[in-house]
Amino acid sequence: MRSAVCLHNATLLTGFSAMPNCAVYIKKDKIADIYSETRFAQKKFGSDVKMIDVKGSYIAPGFIDTHIHGIGGYSTDDASIRSILKMSKFLTQFGVTSFIPTICASPEKELMEKIKAILSAMGKEKGARILGIHLEGPFISQEKIGGQEKTGISPVDLEYLKRIISAGKGHIINMTVAPEIKHMRDLALKCLEAGIILQAGHTNATYSQMIEGMQAGIFHTTHMFNAMRPLHHREPGTVGAVLTHPELSCEIIGDGIHVHPDLFALLTKCKPINQIVLITDSLKYAKAKIPENIDLYFDQCFKRKSDDTIMGSGISMLDGFQNLIKFGVRLEDAVQTATSNPARIMHQNNIGSIVPNYDADLIVMDKHFSLQMTMIKGKIISSYL
Repeated sequence: MRSAVCLHNATLLTGFSAMPNCAVYIKKDKIADIYSETRFAQKKFGSDVKMIDVKGSYIAPGFIDTHIHGIGGYSTDDASIRSILKMSKFLTQFGVTSFIPTICASPEKELMEKIKAILSAMGKEKGARILGIHLEGPFISQEKIGGQEKTGISPVDLEYLKRIISAGKGHIINMTVAPEIKHMRDLALKCLEAGIILQAGHTNATYSQMIEGMQAGIFHTTHMFNAMRPLHHREPGTVGAVLTHPELSCEIIGDGIHVHPDLFALLTKCKPINQIVLITDSLKYAKAKIPENIDLYFDQCFKRKSDDTIMGSGISMLDGFQNLIKFGVRLEDAVQTATSNPARIMHQNNIGSIVPNYDADLIVMDKHFSLQMTMIKGKIISSYL
């Protein structure tokens, strides 16, 4: 039985640079070494090593989606272990090797059921690994509700927070909150004690309230430009705070609809590239047919039939990555936003970069950025080579 794999004749997109004419040596579930093609030619490998010539393709770290509600007809809203596991398997078709299932603002009973389903699915994945849970609420603004349901939104309630943290059993990675709501500082400090990363979103925070939020440890932001107080020349608002403070990192939806393509150029000029995280914010019917009885229609993104409110995207991380390239983002930078940045900002060690001793979560793409292979912890999940 072969215990190692070597992918060679590749350009490595490492998560921080591009390296042409290279090979990646994978032993068990880890990246064991990286070779130049010259070193690779000189290396003597044993018969237990499976050699794969990728014929000049790109090898990149697997994509990490830190904000995803559903895909392929499955969703966290289903509160079902089966749905979470189906999402895990489906995501590998689009180069995702790990993800953070995202729960929208929900009434407490529903919220707890959704948390329980995700926790029960963890460790049973046949595809992309579940890193933990992202709670997009419930402590968000009624004024910037977007596609959220009002019934799921709550004022700051520290006892409710305590129940949420207890239910999460240490697996709540990140939580979207509105920095401006009353008693948010008290809630933020409790979240930080629990190791939860806070991000400002669905917020009407003024510029000064965003600065106060930073003082309480809120340094990441949810779907930049969407469902937040916009930039104004006399009140920079939430958007102005993110654009002017390099300490603040931000998500951005890569469908070209939620955010105009030209704004990606502005964002990359204003912010260090290592502070931008590509997300999908995709919904249940992304890459699937919408049933007729659902109050949604798809017009490049999902909108509510009743009032045309944008509800979420229908893209995959592969779509978003390809879009960034079309929008003029440098190849190395686009890879970074989808891999090493989310790993670092979400405090996930040993994933997101092609570095020795990191998990062998890798994808292979051809020169047109079509997916050719997905590998998770050294196991080839799908291959079109």
